[in-house]
Amino acid sequence: MPKMKTHSGAKKRFRVTGSGKIMHQRARHVHKFQERTSQAARRLVNDKEVAPSDVRKVKKMLGL
Repeated sequence: MPKMKTHSGAKKRFRVTGSGKIMHQRARHVHKFQERTSQAARRLVNDKEVAPSDVRKVKKMLGL
């Protein structure tokens, strides 16, 4: 059997923690920070855990 290939888009968007959780960056955390309040910008800094319903799909794309 050939090797499983990691989904290129998924490896850029998700990361796995040491305990095995899958994390993603919050939406709108890329640019246009001058239009947001500093409070809103700070809220977007923290990574968020992937929803339980999506974990199986993401793990498959990452080859886990």
